[in-house]
Amino acid sequence: MNDEAEVTALVRSWRESAAAPGTVVLDGFHALKHALRFGGDVRSVCTADLAALLRLADELAPDVAPALAALAVELPEPALRTLAPKPHPTGVVALAVRPGPAANLAALSRSPRPAPVVLLENPRNLGNVGAVIRLAAGFGATGVVTTGDLDPWHPNVVRGSAGLHFATAVERLTLAELPAGPLYVLDPEGADIRTVTVPDDALLAFGTERHGVSDELRGRAARLVAVPMQPGVSSFNLATSVAMGLFHWMSGRRP
Repeated sequence: MNDEAEVTALVRSWRESAAAPGTVVLDGFHALKHALRFGGDVRSVCTADLAALLRLADELAPDVAPALAALAVELPEPALRTLAPKPHPTGVVALAVRPGPAANLAALSRSPRPAPVVLLENPRNLGNVGAVIRLAAGFGATGVVTTGDLDPWHPNVVRGSAGLHFATAVERLTLAELPAGPLYVLDPEGADIRTVTVPDDALLAFGTERHGVSDELRGRAARLVAVPMQPGVSSFNLATSVAMGLFHWMSGRRP
């Protein structure tokens, strides 16, 4: 796209769409790839090098290459930088529509539930939440629920998940709104997780690295479980703890 008026119009339209409620910014090829692969409603794709983007798709994700070719528009790099001040190394940015809460809540509340829901109580780090969502998608968890002020659909969280928000259910709820199911809370005072069977319909809950879970959440637990650590080690990274919890659940299932 070389016509200056067309570029200006596209940039204006992009900014209006990006500011609309429910719009998700997909920063980089992998986030875009996963949104397309898992049925995300992708509305706009911009790149500074269309040919390079399509080559990357043919190499890494041929299943989404046709959709990408139909959506992608090439912009001069200075214009692209106005859409993404720190462009991803893959040189592409896109806009998608966030799934409606009704569909996510239906998935989270499904009964019987085939896999646990990961609950993050009052998480603080955007990158950690993105990593947890990526893990949940990889392990086949039903979804990820957060409580507190952090938006689990923040652009930095979506970037951290590599767009795998679209492969699982991601919602922010209050403790009173949690889906039904036995609550298994990670807590240093809990039973060694290696001695506990985590059921498929569990809510597997994690607190912050510094403070752990709240007294309210601990009081609602069906089981307190702990990941073993060497003496003197105070905590694991949140995403690492979630990975161990989900791996333990998966290890208890038949192949």
